Order: sequence, then structure tokens, then C-alpha cells
Amino acid sequence: MAVGSRPDGTMEKPVFLGSGLSPERVSLGQGLFYLACGLWPLFDLRSFEQVTGPKPEGWLVKTVGSLVGVIGATLSLAALRRAVGPEMGLLGVGSAGALAMVDLWYAGWRKRIHPLYLLDAVAELALIGAWGLAFGRPGASERTPRAHRTGRPPSAQ
Repeated sequence: MAVGSRPDGTMEKPVFLGSGLSPERVSLGQGLFYLACGLWPLFDLRSFEQVTGPKPEGWLVKTVGSLVGVIGATLSLAALRRAVGPEMGLLGVGSAGALAMVDLWYAGWRKRIHPLYLLDAVAELALIGAWGLAFGRPGASERTPRAHRTGRPPSAQ
């Protein structure tokens, strides 16, 4: 079955259309944000360092960027497939929480990295709040992906 199509062959409305805060929208927003931020140092480490400050280990920046990019791709794909269940929520909240802690510790408390990372901490905390609002909405539990309801992947239904 194609992404966005229903079993009866009709197309679903894209995730980004409509109103309200849904788990799919939060997942897509965080996914695109993480893709952009994660891939940036892979393609242009020099401009990344001009904005965020010099880094002693370019390979480590690229490693973290790769991992953040993979998380972003996973969250984006889940949103586009409308397969945002508790696991994607955990990935979104957990990764945002981990990055926020690093930002606050090393930019805020220890002052070891550029203060710009405090803005990233604000963004990460906002993402955590958005996940809480999206999954706390009435009907959010009914939005569980088909694979979770039937125990079979969507392609097998």
C-alpha cells in the first residue's frame, strides 16, 4: 500500500494539512528539524562551526549529526506513514530530553559550549511539551497505528 493511501484506494489528507496539534504533526516537525540540524555539519562543517562555535573533534560532530539525522528521518517517516505510536513518542521525547540536558549542562552550567545551545535547549523543551500536548489530547490513544491495533504491519492488512 502506498504512503498516504487507505485500504479502499482513496488517499488520506497529508499530515501537515488540517488543524490542531497531533502526534503526527509533532513527529513531522521534530523530524524535519532534526534532519536539518543533523545533516548540516555533514555537508558544511565550516558554516556549522561559524554559527555554533569551533569544535575540537570534527568527526564527533559529524557522528552526532548523523545520529540526530537518523532520528529525524525516523520521526518524519513515521509521521508520513501515520504510524506515530508510543514508540515514536518515546523516541521524540527521549532524544529531545537528552539533547536539552547536554545543552543546559554544557552551555548553561559549565559554559563549555557556545551559548547558542541554550536556544536549542528551549526548542528541545518545547518539543517535549508539544509531545505531551499531542498525546494528552482526547482521542490521541485512538490514533494508534494500525500495526499496534492488529499486531500486523500496515502492509499485511
